[in-house]
Amino acid sequence: MLRLVFAVSLSLLVGQVGPARADNVADCNQSADPQRAIRGCTKLIDGKRLKGKNLASAHSNRGVAYRIKGDFKKAIADFDAAIKLNPKDAADYSNRAITYASKGDLDQAIANLDSAIKLNPKHANAYYNRAFAYADKGDNDRAIADFNKAIKLNPKDANAYNNRGVAYGNKGDFDRAIKDYDAAIKLNSRYANAFYNRATAYDDKEQFSKAIRDYSKAIRLNPKDAWSYINRGVVFRKTGKVDLAIRDYDKAIKLNPKDAGAYYNLATAYRVKGDKKLAIANYRKALSLSPSDKLARSNLEALGATP
Repeated sequence: MLRLVFAVSLSLLVGQVGPARADNVADCNQSADPQRAIRGCTKLIDGKRLKGKNLASAHSNRGVAYRIKGDFKKAIADFDAAIKLNPKDAADYSNRAITYASKGDLDQAIANLDSAIKLNPKHANAYYNRAFAYADKGDNDRAIADFNKAIKLNPKDANAYNNRGVAYGNKGDFDRAIKDYDAAIKLNSRYANAFYNRATAYDDKEQFSKAIRDYSKAIRLNPKDAWSYINRGVVFRKTGKVDLAIRDYDKAIKLNPKDAGAYYNLATAYRVKGDKKLAIANYRKALSLSPSDKLARSNLEALGATP
């Protein structure tokens, strides 16, 4: 599982305000605490003192907060309001696109990003996010073309290199993918997702020691990421280090007890070790969490066990 990262834009409210209203502006202008942003933006909007671009910015920032909280309907309503008030702001189209993409409507996302780019052909985030949407649709060539434009406009964007690497990896071009992950890591030496993705590319190239090194680095940077443990465990199992693989799967299960993939891989490791009882128990657990898992079912049948 490779990882893409969206780019979000906030709109800053400007102008002279009183002390009480200044607190609401500060709340509305940040995204670290979405509930605080919603509260501050709502007070400003309901106060009916903001006009034009500032009112559009309040709606836009509240839309970002609603999107972060997963309330896509309210987010889109706010972006609609912002665009109606300030129809030439490319960032609002880009943010509305992210919301559509988050709810799975990639065609609407791309249409909004087309509008953003038409309004501002130098809007790097719009190219970046459209590339993300194309990648999610499986159109890696268009994704790469848009990431190229985003990188040309903003060559210090580590996320763009990381995500272009994902697109190259999806095409099976692991060498180019690794070069992009190298560039992302050079720009941000603590970029856990880039180490994770580079590890996956090294695994695909069967450069297992490098894959283990990068998964280990990703784990050090983000020790609560269950998938880094799972994938490192897979590489350990491929290289005959089954006990280390089991330790990683156990850690992944502690982090996410509902991850069917962790139980499936744990079962496979126990099967390799010849522990039929624990293999069956973990295949059954994987199947209980993911009843459509044909591999878990077929492995149980191969072991002479009922699901």
